[in-house]
Amino acid sequence: MTTTDIHVSGRTVAIKRAGKELFPDDGITKADLAAYYRRVGPRILPHLRGRPLMLERHPEGVGGGRFMQKDTPGHFPDWIHRRELPKEGGTVTYPVCDDLATLLYLVDQACITPHRWLSKADRPDHPDRLVFDLDPPGEDFEPVRRAAGLVREVLDALGLPATLMTTGSRGLHVLVPLDRQAPFDEVRAFARDVAELLAARHPDLLTTAARKEAREGRLYLDVQRNGYGQTSVTPYAVRARPGAPVAMPLSWSELDDADLTPRRWTLADVDERLEREDPWRGEPRRGRSLKAAQGRLAKL
Repeated sequence: MTTTDIHVSGRTVAIKRAGKELFPDDGITKADLAAYYRRVGPRILPHLRGRPLMLERHPEGVGGGRFMQKDTPGHFPDWIHRRELPKEGGTVTYPVCDDLATLLYLVDQACITPHRWLSKADRPDHPDRLVFDLDPPGEDFEPVRRAAGLVREVLDALGLPATLMTTGSRGLHVLVPLDRQAPFDEVRAFARDVAELLAARHPDLLTTAARKEAREGRLYLDVQRNGYGQTSVTPYAVRARPGAPVAMPLSWSELDDADLTPRRWTLADVDERLEREDPWRGEPRRGRSLKAAQGRLAKL
């Protein structure tokens, strides 16, 4: 196995065993994964910087076993940023990806998917993102489309902008930028209230029942990722699934695209997508306060 040296961010990152097939059925190697993350760096890094990460690593490739890593190993180089944060009974020192060299080093460690916190490390209990996680109750994707549109309608009524993305797995995420004033408990309670309102309005389609047996074929409005230490897949991240699908930001107009699926884009065809303008480019950059939205929600 060869080693490929990549010069980025003023450093040289060695991709060892560059020819190792991380996706054996698709012939996608570690070098291919590194080339993708290098190209998408300007788009993915703004969604990673300053955030604690959980690394999904597949040293022997997809199908060869995985492990989810939170703590930063001692062999990681000193130039990779870290942040020690409390957990029940102790602390965890998380890796933080602030530059392209770090991202490519994570690829060398067979990290296929970086999962990010919804808060930044400097205020870990105050998220700057709220997420609704929408997975289909079965194989039909149509309920996810409908649910995403209904979530957006309520958020519009509350004065909250929202963005849309595929997860590269089974469903869609609807995200709301926040101003980091509300703690996680308050954010999760607000998201739960929105979900319960939607479920009450559309009882045949949506549910907030956590137990699968109680859902009766309805789509579960999952807001549980809105918690301290929870993670969400990073926009533009590759997923460890057949074909190497990519979690892709969308414009809201694409929700009605007949070809849209959660795994619509893969490493095989993502280049054409990246040649287009970032669909989130025109979205508000400043996070919104929940205070006004909470008042409006009480009146709906």
